[in-house]
Amino acid sequence: MKTVVISGASRGIGAAAARLFAANGYTVAVNYCTDREGAEAVVRDITAAGGDAFAVCADVADAAAVERLVETVLQRCGRIDVLIHNAGVAQQALLTDTTPDEWRRMLGVHLDGAYHLAHALVPQMVSRHSGCILTVSSMWGEVGASCEVAYSAAKAGLIGFTKALAKELGPSGITVNCVTPGVIDTAMCAAFDEETRTALSEETPLGRLGTPEDVAEALLFLASERASFITGQVLGVNGGFVI
Repeated sequence: MKTVVISGASRGIGAAAARLFAANGYTVAVNYCTDREGAEAVVRDITAAGGDAFAVCADVADAAAVERLVETVLQRCGRIDVLIHNAGVAQQALLTDTTPDEWRRMLGVHLDGAYHLAHALVPQMVSRHSGCILTVSSMWGEVGASCEVAYSAAKAGLIGFTKALAKELGPSGITVNCVTPGVIDTAMCAAFDEETRTALSEETPLGRLGTPEDVAEALLFLASERASFITGQVLGVNGGFVI
């Protein structure tokens, strides 16, 4: 049985990916930082459906915490086949209203998190000459968003991280790809009023908001043998919002 580690898997895209990967035979390490209740609910859903999953707490911005996370998973499962770096934080603010601490936290979770996870996991993938690393960026990492400079910069950095790491790890048989979700109907969108949600749906060529499951399906494909000759790519899951 293959093992997948999913950061930020207590809700939204991460939770949908955890359930989908488990349904397809993976043992799932459900990472969370603060939402223990959400992570445990995901684990219960998976185990109730006959799958194998367990929750593991770690702030991915903390290198030592990530080392402990990886050690825990390896002790339980013996190997890690797929890493999905999905953990993220969001903020809507003018650049001039963004504090240095907020800026650092944004980069810490998105970019430092990607580095810490890959740095801890890559050696065991290289030793087996196999593995898959997936990052979850955003369409705003491709085109930028007003009042989301920190978020856009962090997500753009993930795209560069993915492309460079793919070239570095390709000779070791490891694929590295990125998905860039558009407007996805998660808790992040729950704060939008109905008028805003309708406007976003209308602005999306396919005429609806995306679902966490839409993104999870793209991740499962990229982790599968069907995508074995795909690496260093950015797959937009945005309903045509950004082309």
